[in-house]
Amino acid sequence: MDFLPIFLNIKDRNCLVVGGGEVAARKTILLLKAGAQVRVVSPNLNDELNNLFQRGSIIFHAETFDPVYLKDVVLVFAATNERSVNQYVSEAANRLGIPVNIADNPALCSFIMPSILDRSPILIAISSGGTSPVLARMLRAQLETLIPAAYGRLAYYAAKFREHVKHRFSSSKKRRLFWEKILQGPFAEMVFSGKNREAEAYLFSSLEHEINEPPCGEVYLVGAGPGNSDLLTFRAMRLMQQADVVVYDRLVSPAILDMVRRDATRIYAGKERNKHTLPQESINHLLVRLAKEGKRVLRLKGGDPFIFGRGGEEIETLSQHHIPFQVVPGITAASGVASYAGIPLTHRDYAQSCIFVTGHLKNNTINLDWQVLARPQQTIVIYMGLLGLPVLCEQLIEHGLPVSTPAAIVQQGTTYKQRVVIGSLETLPALASAANLVPPTLIIVGEVVRLHQKLAWFEPVCDSVGE
Repeated sequence: MDFLPIFLNIKDRNCLVVGGGEVAARKTILLLKAGAQVRVVSPNLNDELNNLFQRGSIIFHAETFDPVYLKDVVLVFAATNERSVNQYVSEAANRLGIPVNIADNPALCSFIMPSILDRSPILIAISSGGTSPVLARMLRAQLETLIPAAYGRLAYYAAKFREHVKHRFSSSKKRRLFWEKILQGPFAEMVFSGKNREAEAYLFSSLEHEINEPPCGEVYLVGAGPGNSDLLTFRAMRLMQQADVVVYDRLVSPAILDMVRRDATRIYAGKERNKHTLPQESINHLLVRLAKEGKRVLRLKGGDPFIFGRGGEEIETLSQHHIPFQVVPGITAASGVASYAGIPLTHRDYAQSCIFVTGHLKNNTINLDWQVLARPQQTIVIYMGLLGLPVLCEQLIEHGLPVSTPAAIVQQGTTYKQRVVIGSLETLPALASAANLVPPTLIIVGEVVRLHQKLAWFEPVCDSVGE
């Protein structure tokens, strides 16, 4: 190793920052987060440091550096634009044996700063030894997606119950085994999902009784978003990596399914028009059965599970059978697809409200409240409406919307197979038919569609315009 990684306790101790610019401000904020008493020496301060000074968070000396400011200091940062000043600070600090860091100059440093992943009290420091700070930051960004903020709460409980565990288990081996089971089991998942009271009760109970009961299964109802894997939440990705079984829908893209744990059992529960692999009731009871077998079940649904996703029905069944579950929202198609098509759903000049409906036909009819839909200055977003597009447009016109009302239909939005067709209520059905669109699609009706040409930033394969 070129450097020894250590964690230094500077709480309530004096630290010095030489410099008054942006880099000095970053170092100052970091020191304050660690509880240090910070002195800043510089002829001038930028706005951020000046705000800290005005609030009394730092002590400021409006002067050039002098070694006298090193008295009683345990740590020094220098971040000025003058190399000679930085070198002077380095030499003075080294003579006194005070650890010193000079921004962007490893040769003058007695210590270097890592890239930090803060899950206090858990801290992860990543360093390239000064050779490539960008690479260290990239590695930190990858770890950000794998280590949720709730790991800090796990550490909090470990500290809170440490003495209880030492009293309960006499040997270090038994304590280690206890914590391994606790921190990788239901307790951890309770903490991650915000069930703090349940987690604490479980921990108390586990101290009273050995954890020998069969594992308790759980269901993770996770929204996979509109198709682009980059739009998954951190929490969704974490649960996808720890599930034993995944029950997934037709609208879950292959790219997202590839991110599920490799050895997880996959069960397809997709639904197409007049073709349901599993009826909804069977899916509900499948989730119950798998959880009762002690499995961690990932119920992966396109978009958001609570917006036309039948998520409420599924967790209602789980609740009736006392199966633990948690829900992870996803980006629903309305917001994700509209964003990638460059169509804001609301805009002060065009639409002050937005309404989501399903255009799924039943017995060749669409039972919607047309009077509510056909209102001015409102955006209508229609899910599952491709087959009924002619009827939808016809009814909206019949109930008062002008035939020239802008309308769009987007196929496979947010993915690189996205296709956008723009028209009006009068022309869109014919344009969509000519484009040979297939599900999944999303229909957007309203004046906001006019913004597509100006705001489209993604690169759709097809972009047809009709008036």
